[in-house]
Amino acid sequence: MGQEIASSHFNPADFIEFQHRLEQEMALLRNYFCQSRFGGQGNVAGFELEAWLVDPLGQPQPKNIEFLTRLNNPDVVSELSRFNIELNTEPRQLQANILSDMETDLSRTWRQCNQTANEFDCSLMMIGTLPTIKDSQLTLANMSPTERYRALNEQVLRLRGGQALRLDINGHDHVHMSHGDVMFESAATSFQVHLQTPFEFAARYYNAAHIVSAPIVAVSANSPYLFGRDLWDETRIPLFEQAVDLAGSSRDECGGHGRVTFGAAYVKESLLECFERNQRCYPVLLPTLLDEPLEALAHIRLHNGTVWRWNRPLIGFSANGEPRIRLEHRVIPAGPTILDTIANAALFFGIVEMLAQQDQAPESLLDFEQARSNFYQAAQHGLRAHIQWLDGKTYPIQTLLQQQLLPLAHQGLARLQINPEDRQRFLNVIEARLSSGQNGTNWQRAYIAKHGHDFAALTRAYRARQESGEPVHQWTL
Repeated sequence: MGQEIASSHFNPADFIEFQHRLEQEMALLRNYFCQSRFGGQGNVAGFELEAWLVDPLGQPQPKNIEFLTRLNNPDVVSELSRFNIELNTEPRQLQANILSDMETDLSRTWRQCNQTANEFDCSLMMIGTLPTIKDSQLTLANMSPTERYRALNEQVLRLRGGQALRLDINGHDHVHMSHGDVMFESAATSFQVHLQTPFEFAARYYNAAHIVSAPIVAVSANSPYLFGRDLWDETRIPLFEQAVDLAGSSRDECGGHGRVTFGAAYVKESLLECFERNQRCYPVLLPTLLDEPLEALAHIRLHNGTVWRWNRPLIGFSANGEPRIRLEHRVIPAGPTILDTIANAALFFGIVEMLAQQDQAPESLLDFEQARSNFYQAAQHGLRAHIQWLDGKTYPIQTLLQQQLLPLAHQGLARLQINPEDRQRFLNVIEARLSSGQNGTNWQRAYIAKHGHDFAALTRAYRARQESGEPVHQWTL
């Protein structure tokens, strides 16, 4: 959920001063874009992985603060709930052995985390929505004790006029309930891919990421169950969108899109359009006044961190203070295994590279509203979805992935000069998953169909297979 803040208490003057600083920084940011001040050559990639702490019975354990204190690893941090943690990786040049290096680093950190978790009679799990989590466990008592999370909760409820958050998801089953805080959001855990491209191509990659979101979410789906109900193939999508829904608080000229959103349109000229839309459309949630120079763009970055687009531009800085801009692709759920996780990233990197670099901009071939419709069809129906593609034809998404997008990913990774053995190994995982039709969601549903509605048993079986390291397409029932 982003950087820590000093206090969760604000007064009207804080909002006025924050808006003033935001306007000053936006003027500077416009100059940065006009002057092409953003640095970085070549493609750079990284990721964040959110995970659960669970006990031997598969139940969530609210022990992240004790765990993190014992672990003492700056790359592993807290998340919204005390059940969750987040693992981060150093960014690398997107070339050569990056995929196997990512796998090695994540495996090393995962082992270290599990060793520490075992000291608390826990282990780690990566899964989009934990089948054993209960609404009654998502309370403020189980919120991680940071000022940012406390303030976020207070400000969301303020903008909702004190009204409870409402969850209403229709899938195979239906869930309809209300909740008095933002803790619904903590039931959704993700694998977030970061991609920094040469500045002059950033808009093309951003638009391409929107187009590829539908097939990526379908093939990686791993979140069918929530509170004992079978909902969407990737239930995490509507769950997160509704968990911080501000009930239409974005201003009328902005179309009323929520804080968690697929977005309103492709960008036309540059990613500046996203930051301008943030300022114009989204009320400030966290008006913390930061003692940083104007050039740090600190208030823009803080405000941007409270608009959770499924594809989101982020501003950062190099070691020498040069501004950088990168894309955060947020549609992929956590899990099922480390190998599956890096394979999902490889598929995204390869396809988005080819779409962004093709002669005719793909956004000119697929209307944004159709890309949005594709995304929600894929999130709801997974590999069973049918979507419209760039040629105007409608395809079963599994067939589209097998026949067009997987070959495109191979070409994209070759273009990026990824090690041929790595290209083959990780994309073979995707190919086998598509051939079998067994992603994380479909395995979970098949397990329940065979063994009955015992979600603790499902969670234990899932964790055992995850710990084996075998990719999900090889999992048995």
